[in-house]
Amino acid sequence: MRIKKDDTVVVITGKDKGKTGKVLKAMPKENKVVVQGVNMQTKHAKANRQAPAEIKHMEGPIDASNVMLYDSKTKKGVRVGYKVENGKKVRVSKKTGAVID
Repeated sequence: MRIKKDDTVVVITGKDKGKTGKVLKAMPKENKVVVQGVNMQTKHAKANRQAPAEIKHMEGPIDASNVMLYDSKTKKGVRVGYKVENGKKVRVSKKTGAVID
């Protein structure tokens, strides 16, 4: 999976198309990511002795194929490739060739 935690991504399809956000959680086995402010879901929490009943709004996972890495210089989504530099595998932008991390 080419998207990692703390990356800034842009949603390219679905109801939240065009939104950008930070990846809060990456789940490579399921090929899903949780993005801040995207795919908001409602959870109803039952009351107990410590806390009253409440309705929580939280982000749900979306498929990693529905997001692209956001390039702050070009203000667009970019595809990610890999390159070996100094014996280490690094992510690079396909558009500019710049090293991402």
